[in-house]
Amino acid sequence: MFEIVNPMDIEKCSFEIITELLGGRTFPPEQEPIIKRVIHTTADFDYADSLVFSPQAVERGLEGLKKGCHIVTDTSMAMSGINKTALGRLGGQIHCFIADPDVAEEAKSRNITRSMVSMEKAARLEKPCIFAIGNSPTALMELYHLIQFQKVNPVLVIGVPVGFVNVVESKEQIMTAPVPYIVARGRKGGSSVAAAICNALLYQLSAR
Repeated sequence: MFEIVNPMDIEKCSFEIITELLGGRTFPPEQEPIIKRVIHTTADFDYADSLVFSPQAVERGLEGLKKGCHIVTDTSMAMSGINKTALGRLGGQIHCFIADPDVAEEAKSRNITRSMVSMEKAARLEKPCIFAIGNSPTALMELYHLIQFQKVNPVLVIGVPVGFVNVVESKEQIMTAPVPYIVARGRKGGSSVAAAICNALLYQLSAR
């Protein structure tokens, strides 16, 4: 038999179930809301182990959002999943350049991916940015090179691309860059995971 649950209580019940199924595991308090929201989004408890955080990563992300930093994503799907109202209240905006005609033309002329060109375009934004990469390892690799050449200095890098080609390598590489990061090690990830991490940060600020 299905239990009838008030729509407003569904998320609350879900997080209670997640906490129960984690079996008493504890996490650093600033990381716990992020880990649990990713599990809530994916129903995949592997993220309790695969999500890794650089020192002060969450604090840096929250500080940047409070100051009105923008968010850059590599996919329209990730962009659509991020709470724009919560971000807007803080003075931030969200950007995704993957579908821009100039990006497509540049990528074709140089025979590189649109994801790479979109990162180059994002690096020219004047506002500080959180980069949330949930799909394209080439975007994460290009972001790494832009950081190395001091063309961009992200507030935070969320590196959670999904797949098989260069996915693991791109995540391991970005963790060597001198910037704060939240990374899902291994092959798992996705645009929904990138959006979930952004929302978990935004909701932490909303709760304060």
